[in-house]
Amino acid sequence: MSLDKPAIKPHDRLADVLSDDMASVNALIRERMASEHAPRIPEVTAHLVEAGGKRLRPMLTLASARMCGYEGDNHVKLAATVEFIHTATLLHDDVVDESERRRGRPTANLLWDNKSSVLVGDYLFARSFQLMTETNNIRVLRILSDAAATIAEGEVLQMTAAQDLRTTEEVYLQVVRGKTAALFSAATEVGGVIAGMDDARVKALFDYGDALGIAFQIVDDLLDYWGSDATGKNVGDDFRERKLTLPVIKAVALADDTEREFWKRTIEKGKQEDGDLEHAIALLNKHGTLEATRAEANDWIAKARTALATLPDHPIRDMLDDLADYVVARVN
Repeated sequence: MSLDKPAIKPHDRLADVLSDDMASVNALIRERMASEHAPRIPEVTAHLVEAGGKRLRPMLTLASARMCGYEGDNHVKLAATVEFIHTATLLHDDVVDESERRRGRPTANLLWDNKSSVLVGDYLFARSFQLMTETNNIRVLRILSDAAATIAEGEVLQMTAAQDLRTTEEVYLQVVRGKTAALFSAATEVGGVIAGMDDARVKALFDYGDALGIAFQIVDDLLDYWGSDATGKNVGDDFRERKLTLPVIKAVALADDTEREFWKRTIEKGKQEDGDLEHAIALLNKHGTLEATRAEANDWIAKARTALATLPDHPIRDMLDDLADYVVARVN
């Protein structure tokens, strides 16, 4: 490889190895998001599904199944199920957060309306349950239905905790496990289940997905204060939306009375002024909470890699190991 040629990212290598499976997943997604009677459904769904996301979660299902030696086609149905659940949550999240941009494009609720986004999200949830039942595997059904419930619970918890300065790191972790990690861990776990792996290996796949998902969200929250055009994050979005994420939770815990009043005004009361974001970042740097948050993300990645190391040697396992490193590489 030439020195001036950028390295291929781990998720791109994974996508290349799984390209045939992913083509089947994409075809199934297009087939199942169709609606004979409600053309608004494929319009809204296609806007988000075709927006160029990495398809990381369905790839985790495909990778886990293939790594475990699976040779059937139920992993394709499960990967499509995972993507439908993820897309449904995005549609609902954009309504709740009143977002106007998603993956660099106008959100569905902005292009159509909130009602369309909520109802199409509901349709995708229903489609996901139809797909998962087609595997005729009750354990798979339990894992994915539990994940869907956990995601919804995490979103509700976030809504009540995001602007409350009493929110602890334990509550934050509970939110992250719900809104993000639950689908990561379900995606990897069902890959092992459908491949007929023993309980220890299925648990290792769950632990990998859980730790990867937690690190993924922590890094996402960290990039809100350390991001740039190169990372695809707009610095300060979470601050402007008054979301109490891990760097701020750590800073609030270390704040003096004056600093606490600042956080109360900007986060709890939403009274933000010019220069507040810069002051917030200065406080995070003062208390070292950005570095502490990065260290925590690295700790979760170490847990993910430890779980992965217990699984059989396989080229895909090496790619999943590289993927874990890549999740935190953006802030390392």
